[in-house]
Amino acid sequence: MGASSSTEAEREPLLVPSHAEANSPPVNSRVYGRRWLVLTLFSLLGLLQGMVWNFWGPIQNSAAHAYGFTKSDIAVLVLWGPVGFVPWLLFMWLMDKKGLRASLLLSAFFMLLGAALRSIPLTEQPLRRWFIHGGQFLNGLAGPTIMSAGPYLSTTWFAPDQRATATAVASLFSYLGGAASFVVGPLVVPAPNDTKAVTTMAATVSDSSIRDRIQLVMYAELAAVAVLFAAILLYFPSRPPIPPSVAAASQRLSYRSSICRLLSNMRFLMIAMAYAVPTGVIAGWTGVLDMVLTPAKVSQVDAGWIGFWSTVGGCVFGVAMARFADSIRGMLKLILVLMLAGASLSSTWFALTCLSRVTHLPSTAAILYTSCILVGIFINSSVPIFFELFIETVYPVPEGITCGVVTFLGNLFTGLLLFFLTFYCKELSWLNWCLTGSCLFSLVLILFFRESYDRLYLDVFVSV
Repeated sequence: MGASSSTEAEREPLLVPSHAEANSPPVNSRVYGRRWLVLTLFSLLGLLQGMVWNFWGPIQNSAAHAYGFTKSDIAVLVLWGPVGFVPWLLFMWLMDKKGLRASLLLSAFFMLLGAALRSIPLTEQPLRRWFIHGGQFLNGLAGPTIMSAGPYLSTTWFAPDQRATATAVASLFSYLGGAASFVVGPLVVPAPNDTKAVTTMAATVSDSSIRDRIQLVMYAELAAVAVLFAAILLYFPSRPPIPPSVAAASQRLSYRSSICRLLSNMRFLMIAMAYAVPTGVIAGWTGVLDMVLTPAKVSQVDAGWIGFWSTVGGCVFGVAMARFADSIRGMLKLILVLMLAGASLSSTWFALTCLSRVTHLPSTAAILYTSCILVGIFINSSVPIFFELFIETVYPVPEGITCGVVTFLGNLFTGLLLFFLTFYCKELSWLNWCLTGSCLFSLVLILFFRESYDRLYLDVFVSV
């Protein structure tokens, strides 16, 4: 318990190669080609969940004209994502007892029901707004499984030298969905920023056109979710017939023992806070990025592109760093230190740039683009590296339970940030400094963290 590593009994695998084959790969493990189809279906579901969650933030000005949403309304619509993590223990129990297929089907059903609910074209605006909020909440209920099951999927289906890469792809596609909404929303939905209110009739036509475009995007997302739900229903096995590694076949702690182990392990709690604070803050910050950049005279479309490239850059860089971690094992802490140092510097640069009236620093579009994109690259790309280090630190706790705890903590901080934002939404410079402080806090924790690689030990020394 506590800070101690796992015992030898806990590391003992179910599948052990015979003594005569001690110098050859274990015959009781196999990697299947269908693993790429499983990873693709899971990643696409994460992509759509992220798109639906981040739909309203990038078009907040258009939504204000179409439905009368205030800034507080937009913050609440984004807040439904973290609220969906409230019953996270139930989803982690389902994943542990019934496997990935059952939990993912339930998440996909919630997404389908939510997408259908918010797409109902009601004429009564108050009732329509309630349906939109209900749809966003149901989509948020899919978050606990989609955001925490990536490492579980990679361990179950992929060989040890591909696990970090598979974790990165499965974990970052939901972020990529949020990035896609930064582009799809502003490009399809017309922005009212530059419209000229000449007559009442012209304003009415403009608002009607905005509502039609918003409805079009919601119908398209509903169709995509329905197709993906059908695909997962037809084919998505929980696990392969033969595990791909010794670690995948080894015994794990029970659900109750796992929760007790995690809550009493100070090293895990330390690194969990290092993950949850910056990722939780940047999730809320990204969800209202248009509101953050409006005082800097950045249009809705430009804010969308800034959010898009910052998230896409983080996803691409995250996969590249995960591939590097697969090739050179045992360097996860060093990678995180470099990433968080870069995040601290770039977030400080962005916060000072937004206060150009006080700091007299140049505040051009290029500088805002560069500093904001660097923040997204460094923080978002650290997510799969954090996940892999979590698993190594607390093994043999099941991957789904471990990542479920940390993603809950991350969404808890996102929820707290957005809750305060509903009250303090007139001046948002404090939000930029929260982001900087979260990066520095995480960097300090990682510097003092003592890493260990229990799962890697099992695969390297027990399987040969």
